[in-house]
Amino acid sequence: MAPSNRAARTAFPDQRTLLTGLFAVRAVVAVATLLASVIVTSRPSTVAGFVVLGATVVTAYGLWRSRQEGFDPDPHYFGLQLLADLALTAVLVHYLGPTSGAAPALYVLLIAAYAVIMPLGLGVAMAIAASGVFALDVIQHAGSSAALWAQLAVFNLVFGVVAALGHRLREAGLEQRTLESELERVRLEAEVILRNIRSGVLTVDPNGRLAFINPTAQRLLHLDGHALLGQPVLDSVKHRSFELWSALVSGIRHGRKVSRGEGLVIHDGGRQFPIGLSTTTFQQRPDAASSVTAIFTDISDSKQLQALQLRAERLEAVAALSASLAHEIRNPLASIRSSVEQLARGRHAGEDERTLAALIVRESDRLSRLLSEFLDFSRVRATRVEPLDLHAVASAVVRLVRAHPDCRPTAELAVVGIPTMVEGDEDLLHRTLVNLVLNAVQAAKDQPVAVTVSIESIRATDLPAGLRIEEPVRLRVQDTGPGIPEEIRERLFEPFVSRRPGGSGLGLAIVERAVSAHRGAVIVDSEPGLGTTFTIYLPATSMAEEVA
Repeated sequence: MAPSNRAARTAFPDQRTLLTGLFAVRAVVAVATLLASVIVTSRPSTVAGFVVLGATVVTAYGLWRSRQEGFDPDPHYFGLQLLADLALTAVLVHYLGPTSGAAPALYVLLIAAYAVIMPLGLGVAMAIAASGVFALDVIQHAGSSAALWAQLAVFNLVFGVVAALGHRLREAGLEQRTLESELERVRLEAEVILRNIRSGVLTVDPNGRLAFINPTAQRLLHLDGHALLGQPVLDSVKHRSFELWSALVSGIRHGRKVSRGEGLVIHDGGRQFPIGLSTTTFQQRPDAASSVTAIFTDISDSKQLQALQLRAERLEAVAALSASLAHEIRNPLASIRSSVEQLARGRHAGEDERTLAALIVRESDRLSRLLSEFLDFSRVRATRVEPLDLHAVASAVVRLVRAHPDCRPTAELAVVGIPTMVEGDEDLLHRTLVNLVLNAVQAAKDQPVAVTVSIESIRATDLPAGLRIEEPVRLRVQDTGPGIPEEIRERLFEPFVSRRPGGSGLGLAIVERAVSAHRGAVIVDSEPGLGTTFTIYLPATSMAEEVA
């Protein structure tokens, strides 16, 4: 039996329950009254019949009232019930004899019952009324005596003791019900929290049986909690996450707790993801094995954000180096180009010399363009922040890419979403989108490809875990192209990494720096043969970097 059920069974009965018991006793007294009248008068008594009938009507009324919602008995209700019981008791005592030993006992029971049920003021009135009826009955039959006054004193003493005890019991019962209600509220709140938090919670008993599992844990581990509840579960956990199993077993056997651990969950389909976990233990007895509760969370997004931060720091360092090298190389390169041109125009220069000079000039120009790209990469800053419509920027990019020589007729470009206002550098965001859309078209080569740019405002709860952006806007560039090979995917945003022959490998590095300049984040998701999705999260209100 659950603790709440045991508490409810031992709690002091409420007023509705006490009245129901009173009605049951009244029915017994009514039957006894009819039997006593028949035995004494050898025939059914009219008075007894009327009294029993009246008591029956009052009982029916009392039951009807007590079953209503919000039942709160008033003095009139109690007075009617008291009259019915007092009349029944008086008639029964009349037939049994007021001087018999049963008479005082019946009045004592009546006084004790109403002392418990009634408020104190009504209880006093009831005790006086019952004492008066008993005294009148006894005086009519036997006259006044010291025994009568002693019995009346006993009546009132019983009333005082029972009323005091009843008052204490009612207070204790009220406190207990208040405590039970509060405990139930806390339990429900805890259950709601456990069932809705984004962390998995799993508890196993000292024998390794599943004691509790919340929906998030079921989803993360692919376990059927309803079927496994109360069953051994450690083998199933071990099959999915060795680190989580090890933490549970260590807690059961040695009482060890894990404060900050990491592990890996592997599903049957091959999907795997990292988790952060912690455990706590509970022992019912000092010498007993421990129950263990594990709390674990999918930290894939956190790991990805850590990689994004590290990537941004590396890009910043490379940008500083690129700017320094570009400045150092550009001037000597210009001097070399100018000198070679002059030598080629000299009167003593032959055909071979002119050919070599043209080659040097051409390669110098190519190096100069490459140095310009390095400088562009190092100078990525949000220099002119203003309100702009991201949907309009994306539409302009799509029109520009459609006119590019690399955009084949088999490429389908579309913009999805509604006008969405953000504060940012329009040129920088335009350049970012051109890089992403054009890369998707170029990666498809001559194959048909669909590229969709979607823009929408989202809630902060829709952001990847660990990412903090005020009033976030999500910008997606999704294509149906060949996807990105796994060996390139990890280094995709690093400078000089390119899938396209002749490319500088700075396009996506510039995208990363442009998004970071707007205090945003860019995440890539790609599978070979299934296309690629670049997701950019931007704040609607920009806190752009100052001009360098």
